[in-house]
Amino acid sequence: TIVLTVLTVMWVLLSPQPGSAREQQLRKCKQLCVDTIRKNSCHPIMVRLAWHDAGTYNMKHKQLAWPAAGGAIGSIRFAKEINAGPNAGLSKALKLLEPIKLACPEVSWADLIQMASATAIELAGGPKIDMRYGRVDADDSPPQSVPPFGLPDAKPSNPAAHLREVFGKYDGMGDKEIVALSGAHTLGRAFKERSGAVDNGYGESGATKYTCAAHCASGQAGASNGMAGGKSWTPLWLRFDNSYFTLPGKTDPECVAFPTDLVLATDTGFKPFFDKYAASEAAFFADYAAAHKKLSELGSKFNPPGGIKI
Repeated sequence: TIVLTVLTVMWVLLSPQPGSAREQQLRKCKQLCVDTIRKNSCHPIMVRLAWHDAGTYNMKHKQLAWPAAGGAIGSIRFAKEINAGPNAGLSKALKLLEPIKLACPEVSWADLIQMASATAIELAGGPKIDMRYGRVDADDSPPQSVPPFGLPDAKPSNPAAHLREVFGKYDGMGDKEIVALSGAHTLGRAFKERSGAVDNGYGESGATKYTCAAHCASGQAGASNGMAGGKSWTPLWLRFDNSYFTLPGKTDPECVAFPTDLVLATDTGFKPFFDKYAASEAAFFADYAAAHKKLSELGSKFNPPGGIKI
């Protein structure tokens, strides 16, 4: 009996475990994401890519067959979505991820896109997101998803109502999540060629003093900013912190603050969270990490159903 028990334990230990090969590919994939993001200083565009994939979700369609409701299903790689106005410039992010997908064929596009975003947040100094993987890729962009896909507009006529309309399409998202996720604008820049919401374009000719090549946007000496140009929300736009909640663009003409940013500091529902995050980076990080996780799973179908942790 003892011998049989020992042999059984050895067999279990030595046999390939379910999911282990996928977990190895996911770990390899994450390291490749780390390498790509560090090499290209592309943290912001990876966050935007994942947001614009997940942000197509609309819970009014969740009773229909998957993937009708949209969400984090990898559908942004299809022409209808990637070529649409709200996604201008995001084909660059997909191109950066293509070699990783080729190297890790077992990892879905939906997982890769969300992994790159969470990794970018962490590499920029932000919180570690409690991610799970195993997302199934959609075979096409759902017919129910039509431009502008319910994504936020920088300059709506009623900013507060617009933000609540956008987030009202998502399961379990309210004022707290709106303010927390808006805080991701501590990273990145707006471009004339993308959103069209600023006059600053690509290159040194479109740069501010914070988005020119001479400025260190991460605060780490010697680190590259990547491409120059555009207009940032914060001076250190490659560092994830709570500086967004000081709204630099309100007083500094070298930074931007859109109506959808400014309203967070004045609307009675948003302001308590805005003030909380301005006062405490730890509070911001905790609420941001939880909201990011929710966003990353909108509309996703996982295989296995509980997902895979790495």
